[in-house]
Amino acid sequence: CFFISTAPASEAKERESHTIEERSTIHLSHDLKAILNQEMNEIDQGAMEITQAISAGNWEKITKIAEKIKNSFILKQKLTEKQIEELHHSLPTEFVEMDHSFHSTAGKLAHAALEHDGELVNFYFYRLHSQCLNCHSIYASARFPKLKKIQQNKGDHN
Repeated sequence: CFFISTAPASEAKERESHTIEERSTIHLSHDLKAILNQEMNEIDQGAMEITQAISAGNWEKITKIAEKIKNSFILKQKLTEKQIEELHHSLPTEFVEMDHSFHSTAGKLAHAALEHDGELVNFYFYRLHSQCLNCHSIYASARFPKLKKIQQNKGDHN
């Protein structure tokens, strides 16, 4: 589950670092939390760069960043076999499915940028951002308490 901010670049230096809540329903070792937090911060930074690149029509930059998100910035490179096993045992199936969908959407965003399709780029960037909000409302509501309303409202509409 990853957080993407659409804050202006001028605020990037002032924003706080995102962390996985100790009180979340997912319990991971300190080392694995640190790696995941680093991953989220990289995605957050990439999303801000994508926002600027969309406005400039910088398709190459969007493609490059979205591909990095799709393939994970650091997770695949930094996880040991033991940490991979810990993830498999600790993460709920729904979380894994959401994460897979998130990375798939990033791949679609990269493809849309490669095709210079601004409308589709905007659509997939919106979906990527929505997936962050949804995941955080479920798995990081202690960290982002205002997102609890998203899940409550979804239940009202079902």
